[in-house]
Amino acid sequence: MFNDLSYIMRLKKIEIELEVYRFDELNDLDKALVNEAKAATERSYAPYSKFHVGAAVRLANGVVLQGSNQENAAYPSGLCAERVTMFYANSQYPDVAPVALAIATQTEGSFLAQPITPCGGCRQVLLETEERFRRPIEVLLYGTEYVYKVKQVRDLMPLAFDKESLV
Repeated sequence: MFNDLSYIMRLKKIEIELEVYRFDELNDLDKALVNEAKAATERSYAPYSKFHVGAAVRLANGVVLQGSNQENAAYPSGLCAERVTMFYANSQYPDVAPVALAIATQTEGSFLAQPITPCGGCRQVLLETEERFRRPIEVLLYGTEYVYKVKQVRDLMPLAFDKESLV
């Protein structure tokens, strides 16, 4: 195929748009959600990595729920804060759409200066939830220097494996 001169390489550029704020520039609703995620880091069980992640989700009915990462000596048995939070929300309010998710991380007693992004597994779960409810989930990624605000999970995973991939 590569020796065939009729083959033309194509380049596809994928870009995402996100907003960057200082924490004090966020609206009150977003500040409150980020503060809930920050508080959730205190309930993280991370004795091995010392990487304490908290997440908070705001549902369409106004309820806010929290979760944190839960480690295990058998590392694959642990679970990230984003999935703990989303699975809890889906189990308690299965018919209520999540509208926003905030994520915060601290280590050695201090929040990270730069925001962290969800791992691939968490992005997959968040995307499935977004598609399930057919509405975007805004994502706030907290860092002490700035906060990323992403309008929808799909933006974090543009080449996603989703239900359309199964057909």
